[in-house]
Amino acid sequence: MGRPEKKMGNQENTLEEGNSDTKAESLDFIREIITNDLSSGKHEAPVTRFPPEPNGYIHIGHAKSICLNFGLSKENKGGACHLRFDDTNPVKEDSEYVDSIKQDVSWLGFEWGDNLFFASDYFDKLYDFAQKLIKEGKAYVCDLSLDEIAEHRGSPKNPGKKSPYRDRSPEENIDLFKRMRDGEFDDGTKVLRAKIDMTSPNLHMRDPVLYRIRKTAHHRTGDKWCIYPMYDFTHCLSDSIEGITHSLCTLEFEVHRPLYDWVLDNLSVECHPRQIEFARLNLTYTVLSKRKLLVLVEEDFVSGWDDPRMPTVSGLRRRGFTPASIKAFCHVIGVTKFNGLTDVALLEHSLRQDLNETVERRLAVLNPIKVVITNFQEERIEELEAVNNPKNPEAGTRIMPFTREIYIEKDDFMEDPPNKFFRLGPGREVRLRFAYFITCQEVIKNDAGVIVELHCTYDPETRGGNAPDGRKVKGTIHWVSAAKAFETKVRLYDRLFTTEDPNKEEEGKTFLDYINESSLEVISDAKLEPSLSEATPGESFQFERLGYFCADLKDSENGKPVFNRTTTLRDTWSKQKNKS
Repeated sequence: MGRPEKKMGNQENTLEEGNSDTKAESLDFIREIITNDLSSGKHEAPVTRFPPEPNGYIHIGHAKSICLNFGLSKENKGGACHLRFDDTNPVKEDSEYVDSIKQDVSWLGFEWGDNLFFASDYFDKLYDFAQKLIKEGKAYVCDLSLDEIAEHRGSPKNPGKKSPYRDRSPEENIDLFKRMRDGEFDDGTKVLRAKIDMTSPNLHMRDPVLYRIRKTAHHRTGDKWCIYPMYDFTHCLSDSIEGITHSLCTLEFEVHRPLYDWVLDNLSVECHPRQIEFARLNLTYTVLSKRKLLVLVEEDFVSGWDDPRMPTVSGLRRRGFTPASIKAFCHVIGVTKFNGLTDVALLEHSLRQDLNETVERRLAVLNPIKVVITNFQEERIEELEAVNNPKNPEAGTRIMPFTREIYIEKDDFMEDPPNKFFRLGPGREVRLRFAYFITCQEVIKNDAGVIVELHCTYDPETRGGNAPDGRKVKGTIHWVSAAKAFETKVRLYDRLFTTEDPNKEEEGKTFLDYINESSLEVISDAKLEPSLSEATPGESFQFERLGYFCADLKDSENGKPVFNRTTTLRDTWSKQKNKS
C-alpha cells in the first residue's frame, strides 16, 4: 500500500493527455498524474479501488473502470487495487449482486487478493465520524422531509433557505442522532445534514444529507443498524480508511469533489485521497443506464441480465466475448476528460481480432438445402482432413465425414445467377471446402415450384480442393454431411437497438421505441459438422463464412450444445448505414 497522502484540499486536475504523436505510447492524463506523484515522492505506489454498489449487474462501462483501476496496480511496482462494495442502501442491495460482481471482475482477469472490502464494515467508524462533525457544530439533525429539503435547497440561480432546525445545539443533535440509531423515529422523519453553505453555487454543498433512517435489514449487517450513511459521506471516508491514493471516478462526480474534500478536511483525516474524474463510456446502439437496463429485464424485452444482447459483463460473456477483447477495447478507447459516443463497432473489432487468432474453425449450415452427389456411392463415408485454424498451425487438423448427401446454404445456389454470382447454379462448378469440385446437374422442385434438392456430380480427382488439370473455380462454399450432421439450435443475436443513440429520444418516444425487432433469430434445426456436438459451454468457434459462435453457458447440455452468434465476420451495420 502506498504512503498515505496528507490533506491536500480541493486540488484541480490540471495535467492533460500526452502527445499522441510521440513514438512511445503516450500516457493518459491519469497515468501522468500518478507518474508525477510517484516521481515527487508523494506516494510510494498507487492504491486505487473499484467500488461498485451491489444493486445490479455490472456492464461494459464498469469494465472500463475495472481495467483502469486494476491496470494501474499491475503497471506500478507495489501498487494495489481494492474491490470495495459501497453497500449503504439495504433497500436495493443483495448478496447475489456481490457474488456476480466478484465473478465478473475475476473473469476479466483481475484479482484483489486480500483487498476485498465492504463499506458496511466501516459503519461503526462512520457513525463516530458523524458524531465528531455534530460535536464541532458541522452537522445537525433535520426534521424536514426530503421534498422540503429539496425545496429549501433552491436552484443554481437562487440561494437556498436554511432549515429551521439548523441551529440546534450540538448536545441536542447528539441526543437526536443517537435516538435515530436506536430506532426511536420512523423512516423519513429525520436526517443528519452537514452544515456547510446554503448559498453555495454548488447545490451539493447546500447542507447535504449525511444519514437517513432505513428500518430495513442489511444483507451483511442484518438488523444492527436502522440508519445508513449516504454515498457522498461514505465514499470519501472509505477511501481514506483504506489508504487509497487516487480515487478515480466518472465525470458526473466532478461536482461532488468539493464535498468529498470538505468531509475529509473537516474530519482531519491522515489520508486524503485525490479524486480524479474521467469520461464514462457511452456506446452506440446501447443503453448503459441501470434504470433502463432494469426496464428491459422486467418488461421481458430480454431474457434476463445475462441475455447475450445485454451490455452486462455476464451478457457479454454468454454472448462469447473474451476478457482479452474487452481489455483491448478499453485500451484502445483510452482515458479522457471529455464525454463522447464510442462506436460499438470498435468493441466488435477488438473481439474479431482476438477470436480470429485464437478460435478453431468449423463448418455449419444454418439455412440448408440438400445436395445429392449422384456419382458418389450411397453407403460410402469418406474422411477428409480440415484445418482448425489457418492463423495457428499448432491448432492442427480434424477429420470431417463426406457422404453422398450433403447440406449447403440455400443462399449459395441460384437457379438463374447473375454474372458476379460465383457460387452454385445449373451447370456451374464450385469447390466444396476441404472436399471436391461439384457441378450442378439437376434442380428438383416440389409441386409448388419450390427448390427442395439439387443433384450434382463430383470430380474425384479434386480431393482437397485442387484440380490436377489446373482448372480454376471462383467459388468455394461450405457444407456438412447430411447423414452425419449434428442438428441443434442456433441463435443469431444482433444489436438490441436500431438507432445509434437510443438515449437521444425523439419527442413522444422512449428508448423502447428503438428496440430492434430482429435482434434475435432462432434457428431450431441448424446442421453442424459432428465434432461440434462435443463443444463445451462457453467454447467459441468460427463457423466459416458465417461468423463467430459460442456454445451457450446456460442452455447447452452434454452432447447437445446450443450456439449463440457472437458477431458476424464483418461489420454489416456500417454497410447498412452507408446505404441509408
